Amino acid sequence: MKSRFFLAFLLPLFVIVAGSLIQSAASDDRGEGPLDPSQPQGVTTQQIIQKFSAKEKEFKIARDNYTYRQDVKIQTLDGNTVDGEYRQVSDILFDNEGHRIEQVVFAPQSSLERVSMSQSDYDDIRNRLPFVLTSDDIAKYDVLYVGKQREDELGTYVFDIAPRTMEKGERYFQGRIWVDDHDYQIVKVYGETVPQVHNPKHPEKENLSPKYTTWRQQIDGKYWFPVYTYAQDTLHFSGNDDVKMRYIVKYENYKRYGAKSKILYEGQEVSKDAPATPPQGGTQPKQ
Repeated sequence: MKSRFFLAFLLPLFVIVAGSLIQSAASDDRGEGPLDPSQPQGVTTQQIIQKFSAKEKEFKIARDNYTYRQDVKIQTLDGNTVDGEYRQVSDILFDNEGHRIEQVVFAPQSSLERVSMSQSDYDDIRNRLPFVLTSDDIAKYDVLYVGKQREDELGTYVFDIAPRTMEKGERYFQGRIWVDDHDYQIVKVYGETVPQVHNPKHPEKENLSPKYTTWRQQIDGKYWFPVYTYAQDTLHFSGNDDVKMRYIVKYENYKRYGAKSKILYEGQEVSKDAPATPPQGGTQPKQ
């Protein structure tokens, strides 16, 4: 966000992430059990990283063959009162030639006054809030094993991650991920997109946005899809009043696309004739 103003994410050191973000995560009721810092049994942390990043690549390919509805709500708050809102509901579909398209089905006039949406905000909503960490991207990050933790009824391995370096013009995730200890897929993320841009001399060029949590659920018995993102945080713009923000993003109605293409999972083709089942089990967003 820009300060009219602006919106994007913060650049603390990785040590700070492993401290302040963890404390923030622990302070909220997110369905987590006590954190067990002991090492995993029967598998090394490096093997876990290799397994989940490979599964994430398979998942990313599979999700690109699904249609779904994305419902975005971004609000500014005065205390607990909403004083501005951006809303857009879109269907992520395919055209007759099989090209992925976004069809806006509901987009009332934005009432945001204290912030304005930037292009990086739109990109973050599409590409970084439903965070995926594949084997193609894992080398860009430092990945630190934190421990084991129950996430609702799931057993998970917990990792803190941060970008090793940041290339100009690129944006990254920094925070914590929870990896299912059976499917080796990410089931939840908590953190922020970096870098956040502070510019006291030119506040209109600042780019800030809140820490967020994205939950996933198992859709078709194999893949863990993002279903809900929530953020509520105060953004500290230079030379302006602090702005309290809330993000709510829902990803709904996942359906496999029926084009003549193959969806592979663990090297085997997944039948496109089998209907996707509703979400079952897994982590549940705290609404």
